[in-house]
Amino acid sequence: MMFIRARKAITWALAVLLMNYWVVLAQDDRNHPPANTAANVATNKAVKPDRAPSVSLVELIELALAENPEIKAMQRNFDMMQARIPQAKALPDPMLEYGYAGNLFPVPPFDIQKGDPSSARMLSFSQEIPFPGKRSLQGKMARAEAESEWWNYEQTRLNVVAEVKDAYFEYYFLDKAIDTVNKNKALLEKFAKISEARYSVGKGIQQDVLKAQVEISKLIDQLTVLEQRRQTVVAKINSLLFRDTEWPIGKPEDVKLQPVTQTLGELKELALAYYPSLKAQRRKIDREQYGVELAEKGKYPDFNVKFGYQNRPGMPDMYGLSVGVTVPLYFGQKQRPAIAEAAASKAAEQKRIENLATVLLFRVKDRHVAATTAERLAKLYGTTIIPQSTLSLESAIAGYEVGSVDFLTLMDNLVTLLNYQLSYYEQVSNVERALAQLEPLVGVSLRPSRPSIGGTGK
Repeated sequence: MMFIRARKAITWALAVLLMNYWVVLAQDDRNHPPANTAANVATNKAVKPDRAPSVSLVELIELALAENPEIKAMQRNFDMMQARIPQAKALPDPMLEYGYAGNLFPVPPFDIQKGDPSSARMLSFSQEIPFPGKRSLQGKMARAEAESEWWNYEQTRLNVVAEVKDAYFEYYFLDKAIDTVNKNKALLEKFAKISEARYSVGKGIQQDVLKAQVEISKLIDQLTVLEQRRQTVVAKINSLLFRDTEWPIGKPEDVKLQPVTQTLGELKELALAYYPSLKAQRRKIDREQYGVELAEKGKYPDFNVKFGYQNRPGMPDMYGLSVGVTVPLYFGQKQRPAIAEAAASKAAEQKRIENLATVLLFRVKDRHVAATTAERLAKLYGTTIIPQSTLSLESAIAGYEVGSVDFLTLMDNLVTLLNYQLSYYEQVSNVERALAQLEPLVGVSLRPSRPSIGGTGK
């Protein structure tokens, strides 16, 4: 008996020790997670989370600016153009020459005819020197081109940010739309059960039951389309952030309706002053102007300075210095057409900037009209139509309960309210999307803060 009790005590002690052991292991696993796999280390990619936390627009923008490959490519383009500036200003590479005059054989070494003043080993160094001002103009052209590329880089950054914002606000609308449709679907299913119960006791008609089932099927179809659109938007956001298109994105922050505070005139002034592509085009015109001046300099000669040394065995060494100039003999075939070419190129860039400004002002007005129209519609839905539709639905529900309103009228009021709720969220999203598309055109942020105004759409 004592042996059995002792064995039980030992068994319980071992069990307690094993439990403590597994607890320690579990804590150790939490404190020291496993190292990255070889694949993760090789690709240097973050591990995709199982669950998506809530996501903010600021976070997505920061990730896009840090990881988007198009932005990085434009940065490297600018670095490339920067590296061309010192090259453009540099002198042409000098030339070092070695030669001889004497007997052909034996080879090698070359046999110099001793005592013959025309026989020698010759070493010379020559340097081309462009006419004063040419190298400076070439440097200015390269610098203007680099500055133009910088503004192209800035335009790319703004475009990527605008794409992220546009996709985010579309994602917000789709998230709200799916939530709204699900809530209305749950309410409709309750109505369907009520209609089935009334029909089963002889107080309703079969048409009400079928109508409810049809409306539920419509909502399921609508949810399917909305889910597909949301998956597409999620993939777009992830592609802008240069990560797996299946990366989960959490619930977006709530977006309140805000007024469009900038007038069309103010936006046009901002666009003409800060639109990066316009600034890039202005720098291109500067470059072409420097090109015209450089072509004019082509009428003047370039220089060549040469220093020579001759080694003559048996006779004194000789040194020589010579200066040469290019003669623009074919001015009518070369320099004059070059001037005309540069002038035409400058005129073409000037016409391009005129066209760019015209298209810019059209796009600014188009997006401003879209933003203000969506704002007015959202206010109308949020402050007038949705509250009225809500009261109408509540009245229809009360009337249906007492039998004064038929089921079809109740369904019609429910579907109408749903459509207006979806329209409200869509217009709130459209306001922000239109302003997001405006920001790359005006070169500044149009939403420094987000105070809420107007109705809630609930």
